[in-house]
Amino acid sequence: MNITRENIDDLNAVLKVDIAKDDYNEKVQKVLKDYRKSANIPGFRKGHVPMGLVQKQYGKAVLVDEVNKLLQDSLQKYLTEEKLDVLGNPLPKDQEDLNWDAGDYTFEFELGLAPKFEVDLQPKKAITSYTIVVDDKMVDNQITTIQKQYGKITSKQEVENDDEVSGSFVNEEAEFEKKTMFEVAKLKGKANTSAFVGAKVGDTVTVSTKGLFEEAGDYRSFLGLSEEEAKEKNLEVSFTIEEVNRREPADLDQELFDKLYGPGVITSVTELKEKIKEEGENQFKQQSDQQLLNDVTERLIENTEFDLPAEFLKKWIQRSGEKELTFEEAVEEYERSEKGLRYQLIEGKIIADNELQITFEEIKAYAKEMIKAQMAQFGQNDPKDEELEGIAARILSNQDEVKRLSEQLMNKKLLDFFKENVKLKEKEVTFDEFVKEVYN
Repeated sequence: MNITRENIDDLNAVLKVDIAKDDYNEKVQKVLKDYRKSANIPGFRKGHVPMGLVQKQYGKAVLVDEVNKLLQDSLQKYLTEEKLDVLGNPLPKDQEDLNWDAGDYTFEFELGLAPKFEVDLQPKKAITSYTIVVDDKMVDNQITTIQKQYGKITSKQEVENDDEVSGSFVNEEAEFEKKTMFEVAKLKGKANTSAFVGAKVGDTVTVSTKGLFEEAGDYRSFLGLSEEEAKEKNLEVSFTIEEVNRREPADLDQELFDKLYGPGVITSVTELKEKIKEEGENQFKQQSDQQLLNDVTERLIENTEFDLPAEFLKKWIQRSGEKELTFEEAVEEYERSEKGLRYQLIEGKIIADNELQITFEEIKAYAKEMIKAQMAQFGQNDPKDEELEGIAARILSNQDEVKRLSEQLMNKKLLDFFKENVKLKEKEVTFDEFVKEVYN
């Protein structure tokens, strides 16, 4: 057997595979002999069917099967030995006139080659790395929320300024519906407040999404839209009041502190504020880190230029699924997936060039840390290592979990790498400022 490669250009090549009868005949004959031993053909005892009959009945199918196996094994071995970085899989060229009686065969395969490129981690314009701080206003709002959450709830029939209402915002024409609960005090402007105040359970109120709430974050919480989306859509929505409640706030005393954090952990309002600030900034760090990862990804795709074997990839997408697509469908799928493919190549190069690969021991250690954190949430702050090992072993016996943890750990490694190597501009913002800059 002989394999030769012709490079069409930097991104496309054709493999020519010559297979002689000696390459496959021994395996074909062995399979046919095994068939002869087990074949049940009327008029012949098992194991005594003439070889010519077995050859006539099964020979062509066995030949095709063995040649295809040989092709796949040989192609994989060739790609590995030649260290060819290919996209997708080799695509066989159409050979409608292939004569399976010839004995010697020639097959051709199209290859899509991965492009060569460099990644510039120092863009001219620095990427913003946000640090979200919890300001006094947010702390005070959180304390007010806690007091209401742990306070006494009184059901009412008529809405007043300090009440909360439950129901759904609906616009049937736009197929928009959002079930929610919000405080009347969060509405923006006299017109919106007046629409609710005085309404009763069962009444329907009509308002517009544009300018409905005071705070930018409230649009996502109560409408499921960003402030900008609510403004652009400017939907007229109806809200049927299902429930009205008045919450009498709980006192800021030791009983409340103990309910929140356990006996004696917090002993004053000052300590409570410090704890809320610490927890909030830890939570926001995850959000700002994810945004940084998203922003770096977008910038790398934008600034890293290289060509792809587009026509090959469209053909490969067309043929590689369970059901063959039309060429038009394949083109649409390629256009949807091109950006993701580009980042996969960029990410792969960064990982390879900087040796960011993950070991199984790292995955296990990461799993144990996650388990410890989850156990701490339920008051188990000092689990034994044997217990952690046992839980981790059960988790890592599931390949889907291993894949999920590997992706999380790689994202963490990439994030740490980007923080150290990408040109960044630090910016301290409140959460509301972060929402306005990132989501609007």
